[in-house]
Amino acid sequence: MTATNQSHKEAVETVRDLIKGIDTAMFTTISPEGLVSRPMKTQEVEFDGDLWFLTKKDTSKFDEILHDPRVNVVYADKSYVSIRGVARIVNDVAKKKEFWNAGYEAFLKTSYDDPNVILIQVHAESAEYWKSGNLAEKATYMFKRLTNQDTEQSDMNQTIKL
Repeated sequence: MTATNQSHKEAVETVRDLIKGIDTAMFTTISPEGLVSRPMKTQEVEFDGDLWFLTKKDTSKFDEILHDPRVNVVYADKSYVSIRGVARIVNDVAKKKEFWNAGYEAFLKTSYDDPNVILIQVHAESAEYWKSGNLAEKATYMFKRLTNQDTEQSDMNQTIKL
């Protein structure tokens, strides 16, 4: 794993490209017992350094974020992206309406203007990603890792500050 010195704009674009089209993420919070992960649907908004999720106040994640706002969000598809950030609760009816759809109405059994419905905004601080690459790239990268060779020049696994 190497840390890149990308500009903020380049780092955001890299993460945006890697998570584009992945609807569901594993959202991890810190509970009194330890880490808790659950699948959550990411809102369909272009990544600009923030991620958005809809949920209800009467969930454990709501209390966990109030107690400790540090979270981790993981996306997995053709590549793997782990985003570390800080969550905050947002109670903006217009923003909830913007993200609302019939699926939420059925799943949450309520409407966007219900005071129990909230948004979670995650401000990303850093991301680590593992690109899938082609077979030759993966084989070369894994061989170098297994034989303790330098993988610093590879872009298969990077950590970027956002």
